[in-house]
Amino acid sequence: MVNILVINGPNLNNLGNRDPKTYGTITLEEINQALKDKSVTLKSNVLCFQSNHEGEIVDFIQSSSKKADGIIINGGALTQVGYSILDALIDCQLPYVEVHLSNIYSRENFRQKSVLSANAIGQICGLGIHGYLYGLEHLVKLLAKNN
Repeated sequence: MVNILVINGPNLNNLGNRDPKTYGTITLEEINQALKDKSVTLKSNVLCFQSNHEGEIVDFIQSSSKKADGIIINGGALTQVGYSILDALIDCQLPYVEVHLSNIYSRENFRQKSVLSANAIGQICGLGIHGYLYGLEHLVKLLAKNN
């Protein structure tokens, strides 16, 4: 069975209250539940984690990646500056998909840069919750093909 870590960065715990024009009205709990439901149909497991603190995200990657096969990450505002997260992702040597609820390329210039994307197997943005679900589906298929 494939094990996927789902990591959400700063302010994503505030989904549902945060700018609905940009992020919609869905909550992080609803996203996590949809991922868990989808993982059952894909015969996989997901472990969801969220933190507003870069070091906690690094600690989670370092401590949890040994039991995982892949990662879905929405770095939130750390996407542009989270070099320590990038290092942890590179060090764990797991394939990862970068996901964003909004289309970061249609937003402010500073949001259009990602330090995580160059090492990701893919980036999905602007598709809301579907980006997470597509990322999960892709990772599970990719990992099943490689085993």
